Amino acid sequence: MTEQEETKNAAKNKQNKWIAEILDWIRIFAIAAIAAWLCNHLLIMNTQVPTGSMEDTIPKPSRIISSRVHYWFADPERGDVILFDPPDGDEFYYVKRVVGLPGETIRIVDGKVYINDSEEPLDEPYLKEAPYGSFGPYTVPEDCYFVMGDNRNHSNDSRYWQNPFVPRGSIYAKAVFGYWPSLFLIE
Repeated sequence: MTEQEETKNAAKNKQNKWIAEILDWIRIFAIAAIAAWLCNHLLIMNTQVPTGSMEDTIPKPSRIISSRVHYWFADPERGDVILFDPPDGDEFYYVKRVVGLPGETIRIVDGKVYINDSEEPLDEPYLKEAPYGSFGPYTVPEDCYFVMGDNRNHSNDSRYWQNPFVPRGSIYAKAVFGYWPSLFLIE
């Protein structure tokens, strides 16, 4: 092989290495993008909460991460903070706390929640301020939930909707933690 051919082959090999390097980077970015998309559409929800209806639990405005996986094997429980499609057809997800479970009767007297005609109101240490107003009774249908915001005096929730119950199929995820403007757990 002549010196000129060797130089040509060396230049071609160098060019091939650059092409291989670029293709490796493209592959890495493609895999990362696909993994992020799958994670965000199958495992978690990354959501902005623009209103104060869940204050002080979720400050306004916040970004939160919710687990889509949580309700694959379990049903929502009283006290869970959930993301769902609102029953009256608003275009954005809502974030509220589960207060009433399927089959229960909810009555709100002077801002206190009573379940199934209990003498004792529901213990709700997460409320921002003492709520006011009387509502109900509401009997929660099977496979549905009654939800309310933690900032009860400033929350558009089951008490005010034309369709007051959230069907199980409309629930997407359980809120887990917030990461902006600060890091916080949602309980």
